[in-house]
Amino acid sequence: MTDLPFSFTLPMPQVIPSRVDNHIERRLSEMRGQFFDLEIYDKMLATEDQLIYEVYEIKRPEVEGELLMGVSVVHPGQVGKEFFMTKGHFHSVLATSEIYYCLRGEGYMMMETPEGITSIEPLSPGKVLYVPPRWAHRSVCTSRLEDLVTFFAYPANAGHDYGTIEQTGFRKLIFDGVNGPEIVDNPRCH
Repeated sequence: MTDLPFSFTLPMPQVIPSRVDNHIERRLSEMRGQFFDLEIYDKMLATEDQLIYEVYEIKRPEVEGELLMGVSVVHPGQVGKEFFMTKGHFHSVLATSEIYYCLRGEGYMMMETPEGITSIEPLSPGKVLYVPPRWAHRSVCTSRLEDLVTFFAYPANAGHDYGTIEQTGFRKLIFDGVNGPEIVDNPRCH
């Protein structure tokens, strides 16, 4: 058995459940320090506090044995050459995992361990991705006109640690390159 991320593709569902208990909107102002080009970030923020991504959750008790699930929608766009993305997080209970099922759009799941092992997996409709315990993860939308939409599920007691990524960043960045998305080292990571 391996503790590395893995993925596979399933047929697309015809019906998506509509129950939503919690709707979270993350705007550009809530992503300070997450994008590489701080100058462009500040200029964009001065013009408009754009909606970067949304999360629609089906809430359950946040206790061991329950699952939390929902849908994440990362909108298309860029800050400089860097694509819109989620904040990214470790789970507060580091030994918990998560699954994602891509419903629409194109993008990547950036992942890394506290020790610096990285994995970046493509997301496209029908792709199922397993994020193992101890891996931070972030969704990145590389579609030009279409939202990156994923279904997710994880243990209800997992919690979210956004602070570590806010302080350290991810070791890799995904830029809009001449021939499509380019994965590059983050010069700010130590």
